[in-house]
Amino acid sequence: MALLTVNLNVVSAEESLFSGSIKSLQITGSEGELGIMPGHAPLLTSLKPGMALITKADGTEEVIYLSGGMLEVQPNNVTVLADVATRAADLDEEAALAAKQRAEDNMNAHGGDVDYAAVAAELARAVAQLRVIQATSKHS
Repeated sequence: MALLTVNLNVVSAEESLFSGSIKSLQITGSEGELGIMPGHAPLLTSLKPGMALITKADGTEEVIYLSGGMLEVQPNNVTVLADVATRAADLDEEAALAAKQRAEDNMNAHGGDVDYAAVAAELARAVAQLRVIQATSKHS
């Protein structure tokens, strides 16, 4: 008999955001988009800033923004260890837009003391938050 669900835990340094049975998980890995379903091969990968789209056992969906982290897939368990994780409904669009603008301004700064890697990471997080906000507003 095929597995119908797998257990998922999404945790950050601050809190546990989700724990329960799921039908599927769509998430952004370091090498691109991943679809995790029951019976998926074991996997350990880093995560890029982006959206975790969870389809629960009852068919409802939950969206969580992840700033990055690690994903571990085992036969009966999937674990997301996130640097920062926020439910999509709790994201602040104005703050994300301000962070994006700040990062873009820093990228364009002509001073020699700009840490471009840090600024690029800040920009990626802000853009990922905005994409999550846009994606969830389309579903509403």
